[in-house]
Amino acid sequence: MTRFEELFLPHLDAAYNLARWLTGNDSAAQDVVQESALRAVKFLHRFDGGNAKAWFLTIVRNESYNWLRASTRHASVTFEESGLGDDPALFDGQTPEWQVIRGQEADQLARALQALAPAFREVIVLKELEDMHYKEIARIVDIPLGTVMSRLARARAMLRLQLQKSGHA
Repeated sequence: MTRFEELFLPHLDAAYNLARWLTGNDSAAQDVVQESALRAVKFLHRFDGGNAKAWFLTIVRNESYNWLRASTRHASVTFEESGLGDDPALFDGQTPEWQVIRGQEADQLARALQALAPAFREVIVLKELEDMHYKEIARIVDIPLGTVMSRLARARAMLRLQLQKSGHA
């Protein structure tokens, strides 16, 4: 197994998850992860042997923002909802009615999360979905630890407000 495969392949799902939430687009997320993997291979000599996941997600974050900047010059970024309702991870295997309710809740949460500014969305995704430590988030986002904590608190409050607006909090 190559050094890249050993260090970064275990983190491809996390990379895609972050890219998907930042870009709001499935195909863009795939492109971002692919470009990030190429960059990781190209600059592997710069990896200091620390946290491989944090290093790789930093590249993914930067590539996601590069994609957003480029795409806003050409067209507006839209939230692609297709596929969210088909994800078996969203359901508990309950009745069809229960599955519809859970799917609607997941869609509402996804829309509320997508409504947050990327700076707030990324800390929520990294903490709540990727279960990263505050220090790792600070390294990935390149902000002080205290800023991570305050930004996360503000992001949670904004997310709660978005959900209340839609009548689901």
